Amino acid sequence: MRKTFILKPRGACYMRLVNERAAILVRTRRIQKWQRDPEGMRLRILDAAKQEFATHGLAGARVDRIAAKAGANKRMLYYHVGNKEELYLTVLEGAYEKIRAEERTLDLEHLKPPRAIERLIEFTWDYFLRNPEFLALLNTENLAKARHLKRSTKVKSMHSPFVEMIRTVVRRGVASGDFVVEVDPVQLYISIAALCFFYLSNSATLSVIFGRDLLHEDARDQRLDHMVALVLAALTGKPFTSFAKKKARKLPVAAEQPA
Repeated sequence: MRKTFILKPRGACYMRLVNERAAILVRTRRIQKWQRDPEGMRLRILDAAKQEFATHGLAGARVDRIAAKAGANKRMLYYHVGNKEELYLTVLEGAYEKIRAEERTLDLEHLKPPRAIERLIEFTWDYFLRNPEFLALLNTENLAKARHLKRSTKVKSMHSPFVEMIRTVVRRGVASGDFVVEVDPVQLYISIAALCFFYLSNSATLSVIFGRDLLHEDARDQRLDHMVALVLAALTGKPFTSFAKKKARKLPVAAEQPA
């Protein structure tokens, strides 16, 4: 009876061949993944990029980390989305598009003017709390003097309907006698956003300086109540106390105090 001998290759050459074949298989699967769901992969890249830019800023962000997290490779990322700066602008536009889309669901037009403004403040505060990466992206772009945002053809058109929506609420409030002054809707929105943004973006230092935990749940509730009362008092001419809902509580001390 003849015996059959199977020669099993050994050594570095064999392992190199195995690794090359494995790499080819991985690349093939990635290409097939793109082909099956190109839009899904694009969304995964944008989500990974948003986290990367929010964490490291534009200068510190790395395309290879974005690609790895999205399950893509750098060549595919460049082909389907663009270079790092183009990817960053796409992420920035997407961030603005997301908040504008959610704002359109507030249905401010069908609320009484004071309640509509209160709802806008509540939403802005809650959105910033839920989306800290949005604040990080804004910080990054402001440090760049809006150099990338100036190239956008989308962002300005997103804001126009939103400004008109606020203008309509303010005019209805003046007509109904609820508001004593027709304020500029852009100034009003900037004031609301600033009241929310500054508190959250500086909460770490402010907590140390004032000796309270400003991100504690009670502190956040008090802040929202304060902002609503402040804005409505300005618009209606009524006392601040007319709108304050919650009594101030003693808040927890911040974790670390200056010496």
